[in-house]
Amino acid sequence: MGFLFKIRKFQHNTFLMKSFVDYPQNSDFSIHNIPFGVAVFNKEYIACATRIGDIVVDLATLFDYGYIDDVEGLQENIFEAYTLNEFIELGKPVTKAVRLKIQEVLLEGSKLANDEKTIEECFYNLDEVKMLMPLHIPNYTDFYSSIEHATNVGKMFRDPENALLPNWKHLPVGYHGRASSIVVSGTDIHRPKGQTKPADATSPVFGPTKQLDFELEMGFVANQNTEMGESISVSEAEDSIFGMVLFNDWSARDIQAWEYVPLGPFLAKNFGSSISPWIVTLEALEPFRSVSPRQEPEVLDYLKFEGDKNFDIKLEVYLQPENGAENLICRSNYKYMYWNMSQQLAHHTVNGCNVEVGDVYASGTISGTTEDSFGSMLELTWRGQNPLQLSDGSERKFIEDNDTIIMRGWAEKDGIRVGFGEVEGKILPAR
Repeated sequence: MGFLFKIRKFQHNTFLMKSFVDYPQNSDFSIHNIPFGVAVFNKEYIACATRIGDIVVDLATLFDYGYIDDVEGLQENIFEAYTLNEFIELGKPVTKAVRLKIQEVLLEGSKLANDEKTIEECFYNLDEVKMLMPLHIPNYTDFYSSIEHATNVGKMFRDPENALLPNWKHLPVGYHGRASSIVVSGTDIHRPKGQTKPADATSPVFGPTKQLDFELEMGFVANQNTEMGESISVSEAEDSIFGMVLFNDWSARDIQAWEYVPLGPFLAKNFGSSISPWIVTLEALEPFRSVSPRQEPEVLDYLKFEGDKNFDIKLEVYLQPENGAENLICRSNYKYMYWNMSQQLAHHTVNGCNVEVGDVYASGTISGTTEDSFGSMLELTWRGQNPLQLSDGSERKFIEDNDTIIMRGWAEKDGIRVGFGEVEGKILPAR
């Protein structure tokens, strides 16, 4: 494979772990991360994987070679799979132990560091593999949990003086989305068609959306099956969450504006959503916990929580025209979320709704307080009134055909960086 390993020459802070795999200091995939995904190796062999730097590690072969087969709870090579669902379903005691074991074998001075045969068999350069959808997703729920985003939308479409609806500060608003059209990063999306009603028209028209948008979101993944009638409490919620992904919930704003009353979005959302290929565990994100925004009025008892439930994850969105340069159009942060993951899952199940392994729960658009932190074109251009100026001299009110949207996210503190890589998708013309 022609991969050259290097031993780091510089000194690290004693609190930082060192790997025998060389990677840039600003890599999202440091030894402190150890994410999980599914990859195609040698163009034909599919297995669960992890990543360190720009190296993708075949976990199925690593298991066969005896490096992670001694974790209690691993009865068989569960990494010989097309999705992570079976691994995730083993639960926190096993998945946490596996992550720590992988971390251990990747450390400088480990047995694996000098095992050239296993390295040759298990380690691949990033450009030698193809990343697949990491999950079978039985169900998908989209929340609406950024107070800045909800306020902006309320100002645009309703009463600026009463932007939030009466229920918004009392419960995490959400709706059930379409799981079958969630695709992995790098999958092209065709411009959707549907009904719209121009402001000056007396009846609707049919055709491709003219107001295609992205929504900057993050999603979390459930790790267990529950029975109908069971609920997951706020205090139990994190034990039921395996990890997180970047999530782009593509939206057709003009279709949505006509269809959403009285039941909410339908065709405006179900044509496609994109997720990043690597799932970052909650354990990897532990150092980046953040104080949650103050919730007023006081929430009901089943939504009350203790401790820091938000995470300081920096987020960026880029728009790249065809054959053009990337344009940074948004900087936001997941820590802004008014409703946290634990509250979202507790509310989702408080009525006895059952969850399934691999379910994805998206945060809703993540907007900050400044204009450059708004997490959608709808807000960045204020419904098209203030077009974005791109580096090539063109402008955008919404996303045009052959534009690519790229989202990146990472957490960084005290020399430790844990990131998600990116989720990107290109918009093709309507079929």
